[in-house]
Amino acid sequence: MLQKSNPQNDNIQVFIKDQLYPRKDAKISVFDSSVQGGDAVWEGLRVYPEGVVCLDKHLTRLHESAKTLAFVDIPSKDFIKDAIRQTLDANGMNDNTHIRLTLTRGEKITSGMDPRLNQSGSCLIVLAEWKPLVYDNDHGIKVISTSQRRNAPQFLDSKIHHNNLLNNIIAKIQANVAGKDAGLMLDERGFVAELNGSNVFMVKQGKVFTPFAHACLPGITRNSVMEMCDREGISLVEADLSLSQFYNADGVFATGTMGELTPIVEIDGRTIARDNELQKKIIRLYEKEVRQLCEKP
Repeated sequence: MLQKSNPQNDNIQVFIKDQLYPRKDAKISVFDSSVQGGDAVWEGLRVYPEGVVCLDKHLTRLHESAKTLAFVDIPSKDFIKDAIRQTLDANGMNDNTHIRLTLTRGEKITSGMDPRLNQSGSCLIVLAEWKPLVYDNDHGIKVISTSQRRNAPQFLDSKIHHNNLLNNIIAKIQANVAGKDAGLMLDERGFVAELNGSNVFMVKQGKVFTPFAHACLPGITRNSVMEMCDREGISLVEADLSLSQFYNADGVFATGTMGELTPIVEIDGRTIARDNELQKKIIRLYEKEVRQLCEKP
């Protein structure tokens, strides 16, 4: 599913470092760390009239990722919230909006890998676009398992929500070549980790299962679904799960900010039922709950 350009986004205002710029002028230096080495962290935010879904959790993850990468001059949550508020107000946005929130290590005095070359402080980017949910949740998505394995902590910890996404992009390329919507990535041991851009759950015999967050990002939406299942008395188990278990599941769905909850209807050519009652219940519950998770910036 290829996202389309929206003419509404032609003249948006983008927040960079400490001020707003028209889209045509929204640029960063060729010496910025995100350009030089993908040296940045990011969050995807969903906006409803009630606010931004799980805003504080997203900002906490942004801060923790930046701390892990030893960023200096990390902007406060209050500063970031104000930047988000300025951006949404300038664009007249309060619904059907996706924000790409990026924090780079900033500009270098000369090209190179050493973070000591970054002497201008970090650079915050708030890019808000008019954008619907990325997947057609009425029809579900088809995926293929990829040869590209998801990073485990001994290679590059998936808990760092960093901008170096080549691991995931290669998996997406393999899915594109196969004519599928997403790549299902395994960990280095061969267990299912996640899709190239979202977490996965499966339903089997009245229980919900999701992979351990060893080699996957423990997503904000994933966590919201887990907490919701606990409140609703729905049995949920984290486990090492194989492709065979997913092929034979009663239902499979993906979770993520850009797609929310999306049925997966095919894996490697095997049809997965999308009419499982427990899965439909979870999707309905989340659709009702998501706006209660919103926070005003």
